[in-house]
Amino acid sequence: MNEASTVVKQNTHRHRFELDTDGHLSIVEYQMVDDETMALTHTEVHPELEGKGIGSRLVLGTLEYAERNNLHIVPLCPFVAAYIKRHPEWNRIVSKTYPASSFGGGEE
Repeated sequence: MNEASTVVKQNTHRHRFELDTDGHLSIVEYQMVDDETMALTHTEVHPELEGKGIGSRLVLGTLEYAERNNLHIVPLCPFVAAYIKRHPEWNRIVSKTYPASSFGGGEE
């Protein structure tokens, strides 16, 4: 994996964060809840890359982006929620205004 393959990029047009690894695109989809809160709704890693830490790298890059931009997140995606459970230091950016439970079971 080269340096470029570890860069998580935001694609505002498609409302997702992207990580291109060896020609395979992995994504975290999001929807803006308000100007300061982003709901992370779905994570998808190319099947050939599963189990190689790509999903974790993608979520980490997404959380780093949110923090750099003073955004809070709502972890609706089960993978993102599990990542935060394993890395509780990221609870610092989880929205207290919009708990995941207020989305009516929006988890996949």
